[in-house]
Amino acid sequence: MRRILPLLLLVLLAANTPDQGFPKQLVNWKPVQAEPVFTGTGDDASWDKKIRERGFILFDQGMYHLWYTGYNDAKSPNRFLGHATSADGLTWKRDPAGPFVTDSWVEDMCVIKQDGVYWMFAEGKNDIAHLLKSTNGQDWTELGPLDVRLKDGRPIEAGPYGTPTAWYENGLWYLFYERRDQAVWLATSRDMKIWTNVQDEPVLTMGPEAYDSTAVAMNQIIKESGWYYTFYHANEHRPWKDWTTNIARSRDLIHWEKYAGNPLIRNNCSSPIIVDGPGGRRLYTMHPDVRVFETK
Repeated sequence: MRRILPLLLLVLLAANTPDQGFPKQLVNWKPVQAEPVFTGTGDDASWDKKIRERGFILFDQGMYHLWYTGYNDAKSPNRFLGHATSADGLTWKRDPAGPFVTDSWVEDMCVIKQDGVYWMFAEGKNDIAHLLKSTNGQDWTELGPLDVRLKDGRPIEAGPYGTPTAWYENGLWYLFYERRDQAVWLATSRDMKIWTNVQDEPVLTMGPEAYDSTAVAMNQIIKESGWYYTFYHANEHRPWKDWTTNIARSRDLIHWEKYAGNPLIRNNCSSPIIVDGPGGRRLYTMHPDVRVFETK
């Protein structure tokens, strides 16, 4: 009995450690550098004096590509799409041709490249999700608001549906969207024209812990070893301040288990994006500026 009890205690302790079930390389992060790697220009004459919300980074064709939302309220109330590139993911060069979309509001974007086409899911004005398409990542065609339906085919209730996060697998598109930052729903589509809720209840909700008790929204899905992982941002304050970066996992994209060690990153670093490139795996937080982290 004396030998069994210590062993049993160790098993129980291991079962309750925060890392249990979540790969350490996905939950343990440290800053690569103290300063952000990309910010607004700070120039009063610039359309992208400031940046905000979720930008998106892909390593594609030998370069890191960053799509971001730039704005300058003194010049325009609109939110514009910018693009920057980097050879190492740390030093970025703005594309001087920006802004790339001037006739619609573009922020909080998620970019998926599928069969040579870039698909951008983004928020428009009043947090209405819309879709854009490009063959080169610079010239974008606006395809209009996403048509999201309840499970029975009726349109969802009028109002905001934003922070669209997409996943593509086996010919099916998955769309995660939040409403008023209070919960996340899942809809699917095969033609990207009509999106139908998998269920009319949210798949990710606020709480019960304090760190995500007032706001929650997904940013990205990745898949490893049979698990789906979502990196999401959350808040515990109203008025909002000090956004955080967090993670949850699922076997089916519907039932999500939050990591017991959340938040992964505090200090108002949010809208997380994982990027695999020649520099290794990095986590970029995109709001209110772009900061980069690597595994500990």
